[in-house]
Amino acid sequence: MIERIQNEVTLALRSGDKQRTNALRLLLSALQKAAKDRPAGAFGDDDALAVLRRERKQRLEAAEAYRAVGQDERVAAEEADLPVIDEFLPAPLSDAELAEIVDAAIAEAGATTMREMGAVMKLVTARSGGRADGRAASELVRARLGA
Repeated sequence: MIERIQNEVTLALRSGDKQRTNALRLLLSALQKAAKDRPAGAFGDDDALAVLRRERKQRLEAAEAYRAVGQDERVAAEEADLPVIDEFLPAPLSDAELAEIVDAAIAEAGATTMREMGAVMKLVTARSGGRADGRAASELVRARLGA
């Protein structure tokens, strides 16, 4: 993943796309820092995807905070990075796919009450492979368990 983003930085520099170059450099920096914090060879694609998801979430939260205080330029800058990050993340699950995973997890866990939500969410998280939005999954589980 790091090599792929390094190649993309080079291409963005050559094309003169400053916004894309800056977004890619921030991603590359976050990935390199995370890789450095791990033992040699222990930083894999799953770790890289986790870093990218965290970076995406940070951009969304920052944009929301800037929107709340009326800093529209900063909102646009944060949101401009999102499509670049999304290029490197697997496609999110559709609502139907998520519902299917949630239903299967509820059946497997034998869950009938909200007390068992944690067990269901653990299964949903494991089965979604990081492709499910945690908030959407949580809301769906709550709805299915009757909360």
